[in-house]
Amino acid sequence: MELFNTLGKTLMPFVPVAGKNVGFYACGPTVYHYAHIGNMRTYIFEDVLAKTLREQGFSVRHVMNITDVGHLQSDADFGDDKLMLGAAREQKTPWEVARFYEEAFFRHSASLNVKRPDIVCRATEHIPEIIAMVEQLLEKGVAYISAGNVYFSLEKFPTYHELGQLKLQDQQATDRVAHDPLKRSQSDFALWFSTSKFPDQIMKWESPWGLGFPGWHIECSAMASRYLGDRIDIHCGGIDHINVHHSNEVAQSECCFGHRWVNYWFHCEFLNVDAEKMSKSKGEFLTVDTLIDKGYDPLAFRLLVLGSHYRSALTFSWDALDAASTALRKARLRIAQIQGDNVQPQASFSPEYVAAKTRFFGALDKDLHTPGAVAELWWVLKADVLDDAERLDLLRSFDGILSVGLFDEVQVELTQEQASLIEARRVARLMKNWSESDRIRDLLLAQGIGVSDLKA
Repeated sequence: MELFNTLGKTLMPFVPVAGKNVGFYACGPTVYHYAHIGNMRTYIFEDVLAKTLREQGFSVRHVMNITDVGHLQSDADFGDDKLMLGAAREQKTPWEVARFYEEAFFRHSASLNVKRPDIVCRATEHIPEIIAMVEQLLEKGVAYISAGNVYFSLEKFPTYHELGQLKLQDQQATDRVAHDPLKRSQSDFALWFSTSKFPDQIMKWESPWGLGFPGWHIECSAMASRYLGDRIDIHCGGIDHINVHHSNEVAQSECCFGHRWVNYWFHCEFLNVDAEKMSKSKGEFLTVDTLIDKGYDPLAFRLLVLGSHYRSALTFSWDALDAASTALRKARLRIAQIQGDNVQPQASFSPEYVAAKTRFFGALDKDLHTPGAVAELWWVLKADVLDDAERLDLLRSFDGILSVGLFDEVQVELTQEQASLIEARRVARLMKNWSESDRIRDLLLAQGIGVSDLKA
């Protein structure tokens, strides 16, 4: 398998550190609000990547964090803690807000057939590990204390720009925007915030530097290393994390461990609406619940997402979602029709079957090219060169990765005319008038209604 590695900006053969064992870390949600469908697009691709690796025989240890403290309004070190903002907005405690939106996130993930990671770790439950890592960085001389706050000194990590190609002087250009008098250099970033800087912070813990709370970046480094060790195979996230959050993770982790921390960086592009990326900060955004409330199957959104490549921006529109919904419905009806014909499993498969399977997994092997995999799915549904037993076997295999619910039942409300057609077909079959039965079946299928004839 080849993956595009953000570190180096090139396609690379995927070779894990430890044989067939894969350490897989994904930046999870900051649970102060609902995740929007742009966020969920990233988790869909991460899900497909993990499932593809497992299909190839890798043992994947998938870890995802929950940011329930320490993520300020800016990815840098200014603004309020988003959990505090969420608590003020909803007149609840930060912990109540965090648990509510964490549950909502996993409910939305399940509706999109995104498998729950093997390990889900909350920042608030890993404060000792975070403090220990900050202490290590202080001992190594790459961090310093200022008024009870602990900062990472970016000048101590000269290769900072490697991941995001953002050079130190570019980072320092933000000085005029967000000046922090407690920093030696405005490009430095916080590892630990004290109550001297945030006196009204509710979520706080004792530390060697006084009461306070962790910075967002150190949370991920500490938790990822806690569960995956000091050498991680794949680290995933959105492209908006590259230049600050992930670059900061690299700096603090590699200074702590003394060697490269992550071998492959997997970043997903934005989902755009009206030519702009979807963002919670703008106040209006679409969630999975929005789609459900409008009558859409969330898996139609998953299908829409997988029709684009993870490194290409996707422009969302209701017309595009309508098209994906129609396509998914027709696929399910076609599969229900085939299953109703009592297809018997085969002992061997044709060269066309083998070729289709090779093309499908070949597309995924080439930098997770889901558009090619989806195209192969449509080919299999329609190809005359495959018999139905082969068709069903391939579609089950494909749906194990794409997870768009191809074999889910389709619920329909029948008109009186459609109900009459179904009854007429039943009578035709009783009379063994197979041509009339097939004619009515095709007529119903054209209206989006599949009929199956199961043996008693």
